[in-house]
Amino acid sequence: MVSATPIPILKDNYAWLLVDEVSGAVGLVDPAEERPLIEVIERRGGRLDTIFLTHHHADHVAAAETLRARFGARVVGAAVDRARLPPLDHAVNEGERVPFGSTVADVLFVPGHTRGHVAYYFPQGGVLACGDTLFSLGCGRLFEGTAEEMFASLRKLSALPDDTLVCCGHEYTESNLRFALTVDPGNPALERRAADIAAARAAGRPTVPSRLGEEKACNPFLRAPDVATFAELRARKDRF
Repeated sequence: MVSATPIPILKDNYAWLLVDEVSGAVGLVDPAEERPLIEVIERRGGRLDTIFLTHHHADHVAAAETLRARFGARVVGAAVDRARLPPLDHAVNEGERVPFGSTVADVLFVPGHTRGHVAYYFPQGGVLACGDTLFSLGCGRLFEGTAEEMFASLRKLSALPDDTLVCCGHEYTESNLRFALTVDPGNPALERRAADIAAARAAGRPTVPSRLGEEKACNPFLRAPDVATFAELRARKDRF
């Protein structure tokens, strides 16, 4: 069983602390700030086995080499993007299964935000580390990919079980909510989600992870029926 805990870094990023409850293996997803991540790892005993990188942007990879050198972790990332990532110990492709303690991570190729973006799905625990492809109530900007690619990537992720934990890379939920309410103002599931988000932020808690079933009911980008609708929504959000 894999657990996932968000660690706030930078301005509004999250790195994700992964723990395999059986073996005690420890992982980090998208480490981009050294000090808070080193503090967390050392407080837990100084073990870091694996660093999972979703894409090449600096706010997701900047601390990877420092952490590898300090703790001896292996670095995992997309083979197709290895020239733009920190040096990889394990370059992965779609459909690979990456050992992690007593369990595995399934590699999902999800281009759109960048052309080499990958996500990691841990079936034992239902954890999806999706970087900047899928957000709570949103999706990533199309910096390098096309609407067709991102739509296909989101469809791929939405095929996972509804109880999957969506462990995304940023605390963008409140701004995504404001846009979602303009798209789907009469959606009762979205109204319930709005109340939960307000309570979490008022208490100083992260709004993530969300559940994939919630995203299917509330996220306008997952609810888009076709590529044309998705593209129009993404363009509207870019101007929002």
